[in-house]
Amino acid sequence: MLIETARQQMIEQQVRAWDVLDERILTTLRVVPRERFVPEGWRELAFADTEIPLPCAKRMLRPMLVGRILQALSVQPGEQVLEIGTGSGYVAACLAQLGGRVQSIELHEELVGLARANLRTATPALTVDVVKGDGMQLPEEALYDVIVLTGSLPIYQTRFERALRPGGRLFVVAGAYVPQQASLVRRLGPRDWSNEVLFETAIEALEHAPRPPQFGF
Repeated sequence: MLIETARQQMIEQQVRAWDVLDERILTTLRVVPRERFVPEGWRELAFADTEIPLPCAKRMLRPMLVGRILQALSVQPGEQVLEIGTGSGYVAACLAQLGGRVQSIELHEELVGLARANLRTATPALTVDVVKGDGMQLPEEALYDVIVLTGSLPIYQTRFERALRPGGRLFVVAGAYVPQQASLVRRLGPRDWSNEVLFETAIEALEHAPRPPQFGF
């Protein structure tokens, strides 16, 4: 009962309060057990408005940010979804709960194992393909309906928008300095994209993402 109360407070006081009003998203956050994706020593903070440490010096995204990401992408059943940066597997589970056919790429072997174990025990009815790899190295021929980057790009990379099918959506946080800019990119046609600025935020960069040169004196 305490867990369910804390979960509902997270949804009402953090997620809904940040303009996440889509009932599909709120239901997903109720159904996917966030606490089962949090390392055991941090589970008392599973529903707190904070980033939670993971192995390999990574962190889980805040609940309200996850809510905004899911609402912006509006994943529909059967859509092919690519996540770059699996972490604990929580965001991937939410994407799959919404009906996406999810492939998630994770750079670190330890996190691949952690996410697979979490998904297997916490959400056994959902299917997520977690693979080890470098998400910055997408095959040229790969196309997806939805792409979400859970780390930021210090320098925006067009390779991800080019991997969208027409009508596809990309959630990306870009910028080398704080605040960074979260955007929803849509592919409108073979050579046409739109970019909708959503909000300002700050998340760590994808490890192999290019950085701007460092200036010295």
